[in-house]
Amino acid sequence: MRIVVLMGGTSDEREVSLSSGAQVTRALRDAGHEVVAVDTVRGALPREEERRLLTEGVRAAPPEQGELARLDEGHTVALTRDPALGEVDVFFLALHGGTGEDGTIQSLLDVARVAYTGSDRLGCSLAMDKEVTKRLLRDAGIPTPDWLSGPHGADEVEAALGLPVFVKAAAGGSSLRLHLAHDRDQLEAAIEDSRTWGDIPLFERYVRGRELTVGVLGNLALPVGEIVPAHEYFDYACKYQPGLAEEIFPADIPESLAKRVQDLALRTHRALRMRDFSRVDFMVDGSGMPWCLEANSLPGMTANSLLPKAARAAGISFPELCDRIVALAAARGRARVS
Repeated sequence: MRIVVLMGGTSDEREVSLSSGAQVTRALRDAGHEVVAVDTVRGALPREEERRLLTEGVRAAPPEQGELARLDEGHTVALTRDPALGEVDVFFLALHGGTGEDGTIQSLLDVARVAYTGSDRLGCSLAMDKEVTKRLLRDAGIPTPDWLSGPHGADEVEAALGLPVFVKAAAGGSSLRLHLAHDRDQLEAAIEDSRTWGDIPLFERYVRGRELTVGVLGNLALPVGEIVPAHEYFDYACKYQPGLAEEIFPADIPESLAKRVQDLALRTHRALRMRDFSRVDFMVDGSGMPWCLEANSLPGMTANSLLPKAARAAGISFPELCDRIVALAAARGRARVS
């Protein structure tokens, strides 16, 4: 098949997306497909640029806002005017954050009536908004830590949720715009910082325990993984810099707990109307109770990202994983035109 891999964009997860996209491009070629790598800002990428992305990895810090603003002036050029795309069988979305993961680009592709991988605009928008996610989880009977959203003072937050407490952007990803406030001073500083985010702040009760993650592929829950970060929590550096986190697949946990979080992951995937693939993250407290933290409709897709590691634990290679995701999208496209 002829596949276009969409990557990059203008969110603060741009570098992560470029790394994902470059590795997906190589994997799909290894699986026998004809692939064009496309940055939604700059258009089709030459092979030299693909090779550079494969070797450089993700920088220790996300792009500066000024850099992203300059890139935003050319955003969506690849989807509207790039002649290199030609006839496309499937668009593979390796976008993270921003308009790539909030349903905006999915809406464009729906209007164009083309096949693309992953969740549609509804599933993406539901999973992207942590406040909406938590409300749907609660309604579905899936345990999630207590929270407050919107502007709140430190007194109200501490009374409702205690300390420590997480302060995060409702639409944030990759652990950006995230604080763990241990005391009153840190909480007030986090509240002050949240006023600059341009997003709704979400305050979440801190759950101490083991962090688990479950990938979903089609209707299958993949083996459970455990994340052991070098820092106090799984922050941006631990996610993307070598040696700062141990990611264990399959997790060394009782089979009963593994089955329980796999079931919760599938229920979360369905409650948020996601499709094809996703990743659902949990904290398990000292009593063995799993709490769903969030769901990712377009999780990282480098060969060493959590979802591909889970697939590998199930005997699915990275090229096969990417090929299976494409096959799900292609089948949906064929069904639409038949």
